[in-house]
Amino acid sequence: MFDYVYEWLKNLVFYMILVTAVMQVIPGRGYEKYIRFFCGLILVILLTTPLFSLMGAKEHFKELYDGAEYERMQREMEEAADYIESLKNPFGE
Repeated sequence: MFDYVYEWLKNLVFYMILVTAVMQVIPGRGYEKYIRFFCGLILVILLTTPLFSLMGAKEHFKELYDGAEYERMQREMEEAADYIESLKNPFGE
């Protein structure tokens, strides 16, 4: 349990240091609000990671991703098979 909390805090500290470094490096201030907004969204996700783990949402998201990935790969294989079939029979005979 403490290892998990330690790893979570370490990730948060690393992220905050990285964000601070990025904010210091950007040359113009025109994009600062967009970078802060995006970094804030990522920070919210990092802060809620333990809650997602407790609720089992991590496994649910993985199942959703795996299902969508499987469907995409199946669709690509069907398209490739249709393409190969069209190469075998270029005149539709």
